[in-house]
Amino acid sequence: MSLSLFDSRAQAVRAFEPIVAGKVGIYLCGPTVQGLPHVGHLRSALVYDQLRRWLTFNGQEVTLVRNVTDIDDKVLENAKASGEQWWALAYRFELAFNQAYAALQIQPPTYEPRATAAIPEMLELIERLIAAGYAYQAEDGSADVYFAASKWAKYGELTNQKIDDMAPDADVELRGKRDSRDFALWKAHKSGDPVSASWNTRFGAGRPGWHIECSAMSTKYLGAQFDIHGGGLDLRFPHHENELAQSSAAGDAFANYWLHNGLVNVSGQKMSKSLGNSIFAADLIAAARPIVVRYYLGSAHYRSVLDYHEGVLDEAESAVSRIETFVEKAIRRLGSAPVLSVAQIREALPAAFAKAMDEDLAMPAALAALHDEVRAGNSAIDGSDDAALATSLTAVLAMTSVLGINPLDWADDAAGNDQVLDNLIQALIEERKAARANKDFARSDAIRNQLQAAGITLEDAADGTHWSVN
Repeated sequence: MSLSLFDSRAQAVRAFEPIVAGKVGIYLCGPTVQGLPHVGHLRSALVYDQLRRWLTFNGQEVTLVRNVTDIDDKVLENAKASGEQWWALAYRFELAFNQAYAALQIQPPTYEPRATAAIPEMLELIERLIAAGYAYQAEDGSADVYFAASKWAKYGELTNQKIDDMAPDADVELRGKRDSRDFALWKAHKSGDPVSASWNTRFGAGRPGWHIECSAMSTKYLGAQFDIHGGGLDLRFPHHENELAQSSAAGDAFANYWLHNGLVNVSGQKMSKSLGNSIFAADLIAAARPIVVRYYLGSAHYRSVLDYHEGVLDEAESAVSRIETFVEKAIRRLGSAPVLSVAQIREALPAAFAKAMDEDLAMPAALAALHDEVRAGNSAIDGSDDAALATSLTAVLAMTSVLGINPLDWADDAAGNDQVLDNLIQALIEERKAARANKDFARSDAIRNQLQAAGITLEDAADGTHWSVN
């Protein structure tokens, strides 16, 4: 493969080489289902959907595991507040996440394990760490179990820190810890928490810590060594740092590449509950067509900050409409759309697009190549060059298929939103047709000019008059 990716651990772009030729294993930190999904969740899932699609179109067999953290302090707290069972709340929000992913045609993972289904694997990993001398049961007699980060010399390697530079915090109450830098692998059951949210172990009743969950689930399904571990930049420390430390200390080679996507700002500010500026997935999807939302979320380089501000969805709508209009015109002129196999899509991709995707998924450059081909196709229509038009149409459909924005795959999305507009325009087209039949060319021209001023182009053809957004 010619793909290169930025490895957070190496802090450099590295040529990607799968462990097993032709097969790629990806573990993605999925949501903690404590509340409704927001734009940041969608952006992260979409980034790895783009990566997965590109690997697949390059002939790789991809196994993508994306977990669900369904047991957590906030899950329990929110369930108490809402008066429902914690597992019911977790499942309700899990469904909301999956609904949002599906709306944007983010492909389901190969497998989506819940943390509560991997408790035996977590406990087995904890026992390995205790046996290796890197974990211990709390010294206050509770069922808490901690990872001895202070003993793991390589702690901090993912974020380019050293454990010796992380001074113990004297103000932190240790509560059975030997060192403030140590973190929980297992948490003792708390009075007031439901009995169903705890498991009996030799340490006592309790539930897993956050970090141990992903170490256990990733290796359960992908093996002790796998290709890519991904997630949002906010997970890099401490979550991913702790995952790497405990997995390495237990003897697992773990992930060969670490990928982190940038976060989402709102009008230049970090999105957060405290600022009250969270953009929820349902609101975003209601504000624009799902294909437009997908285009917007996937338009920036995955490692950059994506800013949501007034007008961004309008810009994305314009870009998507240009693609849709070209595809519609090209198919109408050529009579049909090509049906492309994966191999044919690979062959039809312009070199500039493939180069951009191979260079750490340089999405702005990839989209530039797409729009260049749309312009070339429109020029072919103007010049009545059907051979060039067919080449451009095939290339555009190939690129949009890779990116998950092929207009032909979103026909229902476009049709539903265009129906009212189509009814209005068809009425004007009929009025124009009647005016021309009555030789009232002034009225006919006035209707065309009226539509043109509104951004609608009319195209008279043998089978009738067609309209498109200019």
